[in-house]
Amino acid sequence: MKRPVSLDHVSSPRRPAPPPLEANDQLVAAVGTAAWAVALIVVLVLRDSLPAAERWWLWTCVAGLGLGIFGLWYVPRMKRARARAAERRAPGSTGKT
Repeated sequence: MKRPVSLDHVSSPRRPAPPPLEANDQLVAAVGTAAWAVALIVVLVLRDSLPAAERWWLWTCVAGLGLGIFGLWYVPRMKRARARAAERRAPGSTGKT
């Protein structure tokens, strides 16, 4: 009869997770929006050479561009709302804006 294998002795303590990285969210949204705009231009230039089954790429680029423009509008508002919420949670804050 074989004994079951146990790996309990192999485990090691885990290190704590690193803090999340901060990024310039508005720059990320702008670069993504610009990439979708370039893709839309390329698809429009090559539209006639695309097979009919691949023309959905045009609408994918339009949707990406539209979502990117929404992101450029939304990100600053989100950051301001988060800053106001953090200010209200801060010790000694009166909660009034």
